[in-house]
Amino acid sequence: MKKLVFLLALTFSTAAVFTSCRDDRSGVEKAADDIEDAADDVGDAIDDATDDM
Repeated sequence: MKKLVFLLALTFSTAAVFTSCRDDRSGVEKAADDIEDAADDVGDAIDDATDDM
């Protein structure tokens, strides 16, 4: 469980670092993309966590 929390924190931190302010998309589009990416990352993290068991 600690691995999953750490992985999620690392994923969100990485996403925050690499997000550029130069994007011309609207705030809603950007938020939707960020949420979709985060959901994909969470799904991948869960898959990886269950593979280790």
